[in-house]
Formats: sequence, C-alpha cells, structure tokens
Amino acid sequence: MGLEFMPIFEEWAVVYDDEVNGGNPEYQEVFANYWQILDEITAASGEVVLEFGSGTGNLTEKLVVAGKTVYPVEPSPEMRNIAAEKPALHETTFFAGDMEKFPVPNEPIDTIASNLVFHHLTTEEKARAIQRYSQLLTTGGKIVFGDTMFLSQKAYTEILAVEKAAGRANLAADLEREYYPLMSELEELFRMNGFQTRYKQMNRFVWLVIAEKIMEARINENEC
Repeated sequence: MGLEFMPIFEEWAVVYDDEVNGGNPEYQEVFANYWQILDEITAASGEVVLEFGSGTGNLTEKLVVAGKTVYPVEPSPEMRNIAAEKPALHETTFFAGDMEKFPVPNEPIDTIASNLVFHHLTTEEKARAIQRYSQLLTTGGKIVFGDTMFLSQKAYTEILAVEKAAGRANLAADLEREYYPLMSELEELFRMNGFQTRYKQMNRFVWLVIAEKIMEARINENEC
C-alpha cells in the first residue's frame, strides 16, 4: 500500500508541519483549510478510532484532545518519531503499518479516519481496503477522511493543466504520479460495501468524505 512513496514520506517528515501551515507556496492551495479539515474529521468521528497515515500526529492530536481512543498507524518511522514528541501524544502508542497491513485493535472500533492518505492506494488497493474496513465496522460505524479527489476525468485534466501552466511542477508531478480517485469510482466502492456517503468540498483539491455503514456488503456472485 503506497510503500513506493516511502522515500517521499521520509524526506517530507521534517518539513511537513511547516508545509501544512503554508510554508511551501506551491502547495498552499492543497493545504488550504487544513486545520478546519482536521476539526471536521474529529467532529464526525466516534469514540474509538483507527487512524491510518497518522504522519506527524496532527489529526491524532485533535482526536486525543477530544477524548477519543485512537489507534494511529503510520509506515514512516521518521513521522512516527516526530508525532510521539508532541506533548499531547506522549501517552499515545503509534503502530507501524499501512492501510492494508496493520494491527487490529483488541476492542471494537466505530471509526476509521485519515487525512490526505487514501490517494496512496491504487484502485485495486482501495477496493480491498474498503472491503476490509466494512468487515471491521458494525452498522453505524464510519469511515471519515479528507483527500484530494476529482468530480470527473475532465475536472482532473483541467486542474492538472492549470498547475502545469502555473509552473507548479512538483504539484503537477504528484497529480500524475499518485492515485487520486474520481468520486464516482469511490462512491461505487462504498456502495458495494454497504456504506452511505456524504461529501463536502474543503478547498480546490480536498474533499471531506463521511461514509457510514448502513448494511452488510453486497456479495459478489463470482465469489460465492
């Protein structure tokens, strides 16, 4: 799962918190309303949260301060170390893993959360992950995350062209290299696995997704 991007995570760890606060002009639009997004993910989350791609611990901290039990999972040791140094997270255990390979908590979870992580999964990996998460959650459980996604292929193509024309070469390279989903594709995956979804656009790139499990997943006839 997205481990091909590990060298990027390792380089980004020491500057990530600066960049989410606007330190890199090229990514300012991607990180617009960053802290509001974390607040909304926190507000939508339940009491026991499995968090993927916890990074430098910004969402983890929000969840912990809100009184939630959090199981943060992060593949990058550099990012885990930075997160663990934050005062509010000294008592939090950070687990090595990713969105497909992770330690399952010993208690029932009611929320799976992440921010700016889901696009590291290929289409096939997204399908497997959502199916697994549906199995972990009971009815009423939620998947809550913020991430870059696009309304259509046309919208993606237009935004990519704008970034290239503006000379934002690194951002354009990210858009071409990583696995940003179309909302219609994502919606179908959630629907097939028993989720009802709500979407809210948070900036030009990022949408907030709240997917609530309302039924058990449909069984694929080919798997019977």
